[in-house]
Amino acid sequence: MSFYEKLKFDANGLIPAIVQEHRTGRVVMMAWMNRASLEQTITTGKTHFWSRSRQKFWMKGEESGHTQTVKDIAFDCDGDTLLIQVEQHGPACHEGYHSCFFRSVEADGAGSRETEPRLLKPEEIYKKK
Repeated sequence: MSFYEKLKFDANGLIPAIVQEHRTGRVVMMAWMNRASLEQTITTGKTHFWSRSRQKFWMKGEESGHTQTVKDIAFDCDGDTLLIQVEQHGPACHEGYHSCFFRSVEADGAGSRETEPRLLKPEEIYKKK
């Protein structure tokens, strides 16, 4: 049995992929994959995803140059979530932060705060590499 048969893709053929920096354990992003993007990730060693908003296949860093080199791919006990450990090259976030999870909720729940510095301004990210 192929490991693909153990995965539970949703009704749209997608599965959530949590992307974690292998060296630090820091979660840097979450994105969606379909079977084709997962196959391409395994084949190339670079992360590929499916954009629900743009309805298109994309490789992380294809425009910014901030790619992710895959170190390990795991799936949870239910087979409905992927955990991809990567070596992150540059910011993972399209807003210029190392991680997409750069905001934390205040203890009282009234607001949020930024928890890491911005590495690049958004307009600097998408200059062709």
